[in-house]
Amino acid sequence: MKIEATIATLRLAAQRIVASDLASPADVVRFMLALQGQDLAGAKWAIGVRAPTATVTAVDAALEAGAIVRSWPMRGTLHLVAAEDLHWLLALGTPGVLAASAKRRAALGLDDKTLGKARTVAERALAGGARLARDELIERWNRAKLGLEPHRAYHTLFYLAQTGTLCQGPVRDGDACYVLVDEWIRRRRTFDRDEALGELARRYFASHGPATLADLSRWVKLPQRDLEIGLAVARPALAELELGRTTYYLAPDAADRVPATVARSVVLLPGFDELVLGYADRTATLAAAHEARIVPGGNGVFLATIVAGGRVVGTWKRAARAKEVVVEARPFAKLPPGLAAAGAAYGRFLGVPVRIA
Repeated sequence: MKIEATIATLRLAAQRIVASDLASPADVVRFMLALQGQDLAGAKWAIGVRAPTATVTAVDAALEAGAIVRSWPMRGTLHLVAAEDLHWLLALGTPGVLAASAKRRAALGLDDKTLGKARTVAERALAGGARLARDELIERWNRAKLGLEPHRAYHTLFYLAQTGTLCQGPVRDGDACYVLVDEWIRRRRTFDRDEALGELARRYFASHGPATLADLSRWVKLPQRDLEIGLAVARPALAELELGRTTYYLAPDAADRVPATVARSVVLLPGFDELVLGYADRTATLAAAHEARIVPGGNGVFLATIVAGGRVVGTWKRAARAKEVVVEARPFAKLPPGLAAAGAAYGRFLGVPVRIA
């Protein structure tokens, strides 16, 4: 396979940040398999970046329709996933995550009896297609005298999501509401374990490649043996790229998807975007010298980034005004050409004018 682009630009095209052929929000989330979802507004824009005709209204509609859900399918971290993928992803990731958090639940007094009662209260409150915001659901638990103060409440929500009772679905007043998985998700994909591991590997490398097995390991946090099984199952559907002593996996048509204009591409990516967080080794996209500027103080909060030609060249933040959104750009050097067009794309997604400051 002839490679005429760098790892950075190959990833930019693989993730459909340039030259996207994805139309709907559900198409994006399904293709990416999972999108970081800690910051819901940013996660919506991560979809918009990859589906140029989509709007924030369309993303909300996909959440309302049950095409996309938000839960903790991997690493104990919130992600957006296609609804039909939630069950099998939870089946792969839940055992390890729940085992790792068992001591914390015990320290909080969340024994099986308490969690069982919380599940029963939630099922009754949400039956028949009801939806409740986080605080509303916690209020129902506390009416039942479960005494779920903030830490206990979070771990209860987390446990019930991990075990397939709850997920987040429709959005109300900017926040995702909780719904019952068995009522909300009408269609689910099923695999045996080896098939699921193969599906995971195939879709990760197709949407994130070129990437290594170490990148996949960091992304999903499963045992190495499982990842090797998944790679063996997926390998016939993937291409391989040898650079030095490292083997990268990617879609067979990856190089063909890189447009000639990729070096001039400029995009505004949200914080926690998969282009930055989707890999163990981020140096193809983010220079090590700039990493501290993306995660100030090393606190785990990733800022929104300006990406030019596949490389992070600055950060940005937004401020909503009465009739516009102001994007404050903080480039590492000079502002890249094309930033105004990137701002206009963000404005089309939001449905309001965007001004670069």
